[in-house]
Amino acid sequence: MAVFQAPAGRYAPSPSGDSHFGNLRTAVLAWLFARRTGRAFYMRVEDIDSERSSAESAARQLDDLAAIGLEWDQPVMYQHDRGAAYADALARLDTYECYCSRRDIREAASAPHAQPGMYPGTCRDLTDEQRARRRSELEAEGRLPAIRLRSGVREWTVRDYYAGEYTGPVDDVILKRGGRVDQAQAGDWAYNLAVVVDDGYQGVDQVVRGDDLLFSAPAQAYVAHELGLAEPEYVHVPLVVGPEGRRLAKRDGAVTLRDMGDPGEVFRRIAVSVGCPDAADAAQLQEAFDPGSLPREPWTWGG
Repeated sequence: MAVFQAPAGRYAPSPSGDSHFGNLRTAVLAWLFARRTGRAFYMRVEDIDSERSSAESAARQLDDLAAIGLEWDQPVMYQHDRGAAYADALARLDTYECYCSRRDIREAASAPHAQPGMYPGTCRDLTDEQRARRRSELEAEGRLPAIRLRSGVREWTVRDYYAGEYTGPVDDVILKRGGRVDQAQAGDWAYNLAVVVDDGYQGVDQVVRGDDLLFSAPAQAYVAHELGLAEPEYVHVPLVVGPEGRRLAKRDGAVTLRDMGDPGEVFRRIAVSVGCPDAADAAQLQEAFDPGSLPREPWTWGG
């Protein structure tokens, strides 16, 4: 069994393509926050979505991170190996089957008094008879139900390095996705369960990621609480955006390391973006970085 050093930080790429400049910048920030506080720093490949993930993409992403000067503690974790741990955690939580299609959820969420973006609890309190009928209907369609957390709270408060105390809503998040019976596999595990279980296993007590994910932190911290795991400190950092102010994407041009070609130039631009324009390598960046100097506005990609 792998032995992990705690406390720790981590970066967790999703191998669905090459990392762009924004991904690389967030990885560098996660590394900086971990190393400046004496934490271990791990790489975790979030490849539970087997339809979008590939081993080749994961290898390229790790190569790119090494090329810009990042180093990390071993071993690298791959979520596709962690199904047994997720199943064990699922069995310890209060859950229920959800038979809703995406269309069902959209229609329920658009009803009067529904809370935008939150699951309205359609399947939460079904009777045994109703569950049996809905399960039979799904099976006739060759589909499996999703598994949701039966949340005991409506909101939860987390501590974020920049945002301070942040209280956000908690609904009955999906822990295991549904799908077709003939396509059921380990990849059906949902991010909101996997990320919490893996952070606990690796001793991760500091989570650095893009600030577009701050809204999801309360639900994930609540799942950790329900599993008896320590809730991490969060550090949600500003994103890199394209010229039009939208989150950076391939439509914005040459945004991946392989497109840009020069790892040294990419590193220099990352150093500038985090407030350390004179840092020439990772060691100098670690020495110069001050969290208080990190620009709090999104960094605009200039091409």
